[in-house]
Amino acid sequence: MRILLVEDEKKIASFVERGLTEQHYTVDVAHDGEQGLYLAQINPYDLIILDIMLPGKDGFAVCQELRKENNDAPILMLTARDDVRDKIYGLDSGADDYLTKPFAFGEFLARVRVLLRRQRPGKTNLLRVGDLALDQVTHLVTRAGEKIDLTATEYALLEFLMLHAGEVVTRTMISEHVWDQDFDSFSNVINVYVTYLRKKIDAGFPKKLIHSVRGRGYMIQE
Repeated sequence: MRILLVEDEKKIASFVERGLTEQHYTVDVAHDGEQGLYLAQINPYDLIILDIMLPGKDGFAVCQELRKENNDAPILMLTARDDVRDKIYGLDSGADDYLTKPFAFGEFLARVRVLLRRQRPGKTNLLRVGDLALDQVTHLVTRAGEKIDLTATEYALLEFLMLHAGEVVTRTMISEHVWDQDFDSFSNVINVYVTYLRKKIDAGFPKKLIHSVRGRGYMIQE
């Protein structure tokens, strides 16, 4: 899943980005409100993490503008200000949750997972396609009960395919959600990682799950 982090304190941004990346999320980072707003307008994000005290436009203004544009991505606001009035204003501006700095990273990740689940009402953290299972909390991937070890990028690609099981996903869709904003979608990297996945997911099984759809993209289905 692809997340936008808008945080002007570069040490905090680097720490949060690294922690999210370790959890297999794809992260774009902006260090001011104007850049954050621009990235949110041109890219599809599953979650936006938005600091309030930002140069240019503050977090409140960015959040309000996104909601006026009918951008319904979940927004988690981060701030060092713990005044109740700020929290109320942030939520009234369109934020979905509010976390005060400093915070325990475990709690932060739990809030991220909750907001991502809200995008998929009625869904669980366990994705299944045939005998292939992926747990979005533990990141455990198994096929026919056997554990499959994946790199962070392989996991992100498989998760995206499984979230769209039975649907054709194009190279553009994959590049937007699995790689960051600097990725060159015209390279052959996507093909390479699909090949890696096939070796780990389908090799040795008579029923193949990952399919190429000529001229369109890829699909995972039983």
